Amino acid sequence: MTWLEGVLATHTGSDRFAVIDEAAAVTGREFVGKIATATEFLTALNTADGQPVPALLTTNADSLALLLGGAAADKPLAPLNPRLTAAELDAVVRATGSPVLVTEPAFTPVADEVAATAGVRAVAVPRLPVSSSQVSAHCGAAAFHLHTSGTTGAPKPVPFTDEVLRARTEILCGLVGFTPDDRFATGSPLHHIGGLGNTLVAVAAGAAVLATSRFSTDWWRGLRRLEATHCLLVPTMIEMLLAEKLLDMVPLKTLIYGAAPITPHTLQRVLRVLPDIALVNLFGQTEGSPITCLGPDDHRRAAAGDGALLRTVGRPVPGLRLRIDEPDAAGVGEVLAAAPHLSVHADDGWLHTGDLGAVDADGYLHLHGRRHDMVVRGGENVYPLEVENVLAAHPGVGAVGVVGVPDARLGETLAAFIVPADPARPPAPAELATFTRARLAGFKVPAYWYPVDALPLNAAGKVLRTALRGQHVMESAQQPSFEGQ
Repeated sequence: MTWLEGVLATHTGSDRFAVIDEAAAVTGREFVGKIATATEFLTALNTADGQPVPALLTTNADSLALLLGGAAADKPLAPLNPRLTAAELDAVVRATGSPVLVTEPAFTPVADEVAATAGVRAVAVPRLPVSSSQVSAHCGAAAFHLHTSGTTGAPKPVPFTDEVLRARTEILCGLVGFTPDDRFATGSPLHHIGGLGNTLVAVAAGAAVLATSRFSTDWWRGLRRLEATHCLLVPTMIEMLLAEKLLDMVPLKTLIYGAAPITPHTLQRVLRVLPDIALVNLFGQTEGSPITCLGPDDHRRAAAGDGALLRTVGRPVPGLRLRIDEPDAAGVGEVLAAAPHLSVHADDGWLHTGDLGAVDADGYLHLHGRRHDMVVRGGENVYPLEVENVLAAHPGVGAVGVVGVPDARLGETLAAFIVPADPARPPAPAELATFTRARLAGFKVPAYWYPVDALPLNAAGKVLRTALRGQHVMESAQQPSFEGQ
């Protein structure tokens, strides 16, 4: 039985809720009926079999039915970020080769703009009625495509095959414990692996999906009434809910997070209000996820005093081979991974993640940033993530981003962007420099310090370092540097 056939078998004839969105609560029986309608709708578009169909969608029952209907009809959807401008979407839509761009009605204006420039036809998706027809699965090479975030270049399409989805479901059900009695919610978007990837695992497990078009505190408050058991958030969302004293409004069993680490202070605050919760940190990327996992027991150890664990992303998930390629003297090299649930493998059989990392004696992976983020300062290699992890431990720092910036004498140096824990009392640059110098070599201490209200983040919750470098260029002439050497 294929992964898709298993999903259909789980929900066919079921009166359990499959998806509860802002419009309606949809049973498994109704969900399969919507998938049948979606299959007919996508087939009528007359796109070539196997050709990705770009789509502007949010997370709801109809969108999930469209994705599964596309997989069944070999019309694989490629969800794109509907918050992008027409200019940003143009090249991605062109690259799919599709003559059609599918969109929810709310995004028709931007879809029409893209259609005019890219020479495609924009088609608004109608509300999908429940069909009594059976779904015939004709799985092609890919069930759907996701695009990488494209922060350092054009977004690249990543195909998700039926085999990959089956393997991901098995791995993630074991890591986060999805069962048919659970209800999964996420504030992550449909076009992102964290949002769609985990949502489809919940669908495959028979758990109900509590869908939203965007994260908000009002949506979070409603999750208590909907009896959410599992939720995936990025750390910025967790911090927001803690600041608003709302996190414990939803008595979750499991809280999954990714995109960035949480600090020991944040962990203590989470466990103070939700003492029985199981915390799971998943590390991966669009090309392959999960790669490593920091599980509930690890978080309990960290809370008990082993805070260094939070500076890792855990150990390799079951069945995954992990290798550090060409490590330097400190053991830092590119992270390579191989497993059946990863979508991309190079000719050598490995996924080359582009992440720099090292594995400690206990098998935990320590990340040192992206390969292209490494800074060479006066001949010394500096990894911004290492500096960020140190600064995050300062009680006056709420969030931090560190980037490499040009320097006439050293070639490159570091700039740190600090979100104060208390906006009324931002820590002084000299204080932060001293704090860092006590824990790291002098060449790793930032030369420039910028207090900011917030860090620029992409839809996945990751810091946009290019935006920080641009901000440095504008502001560097207006403030002195604080050299750490």
